Amino acid sequence: MKNVMIIITLITMAAVSVPAQRVASDGLRNTNTNTKMLYHGGPLMFGTSDLYLIWYGCWTNGCGNSGSPVTTDVVTLFAQGIGGSPYFQLNHLYVNANGQGPSGGLLHGGSIFDSTYSHGLDLTQADIEDIVTQKIESNALPQDPGGLYIVIASADVASNATGFCSPENVPPLHWRTEALGSMAIYGFLGNPKRCPTLEAPQFTTTNGALLPTPNDDFAGDSIVTNLAHLLNAMVSDPYKNAWYDRYGLENADKCQGTFGQTWTASNGARANIRLSGRDYLIGQNWVNDKNGRCGMQWSR
Repeated sequence: MKNVMIIITLITMAAVSVPAQRVASDGLRNTNTNTKMLYHGGPLMFGTSDLYLIWYGCWTNGCGNSGSPVTTDVVTLFAQGIGGSPYFQLNHLYVNANGQGPSGGLLHGGSIFDSTYSHGLDLTQADIEDIVTQKIESNALPQDPGGLYIVIASADVASNATGFCSPENVPPLHWRTEALGSMAIYGFLGNPKRCPTLEAPQFTTTNGALLPTPNDDFAGDSIVTNLAHLLNAMVSDPYKNAWYDRYGLENADKCQGTFGQTWTASNGARANIRLSGRDYLIGQNWVNDKNGRCGMQWSR
């Protein structure tokens, strides 16, 4: 693999126990603080990571409201375009003690489907870890110590244990699991169609009506917003002991719900970035320089 991760002795890391989520002191994801980011000594993701998508549940044309191949197309095109963008290169400002940080590179390493609902309709964190481990150990996905594995659930799948659709709006889950003797960094995204006002407020009105979205697919465009958030946190704080502020907020957590300068797409939807020939609306990331602020790209 072309990816390289600095790993502090795996045996030591495996013994570390942290909560599934580290939430701001007021319990809200929609917290924007001006406090500086702090480095806590943990490993970062270096080089160009491969992103592997595991589509859990129903994603065919016959899935009704649960999922659609249109959604998988919207998200996959975003996954293919975000790597190397000025937006994702913001993460290179998150460096270790030697001045090394994420490169801003990311490649879509592939997608697979778990259409059998192998772990049921309400996923725990242990379920999500087992899904990722099984896909690697069965050779459905490669063993990639520098890869990012993300489980995306269809709308008929809940994940109450991880805080998905919780009124507290906890950040998207990411952590690590073991597969074939090495660590695998994983994340989870539920389908915002399950609770639109909680997981996709940028595309809903105060009374719950759905607004236009850049690619005319509410689920796909909403998942993209949450995927951008998740990827920023995964590369800058993969083991949850690298970069976060004094409130426990990771980089994208500090900018949740802020989008910077936007434009109106041809269908009337708001957008703020164009990748792979498509418009998207994604949250800003925290620019980790001496000024510290939310932004879409870094400028000196």
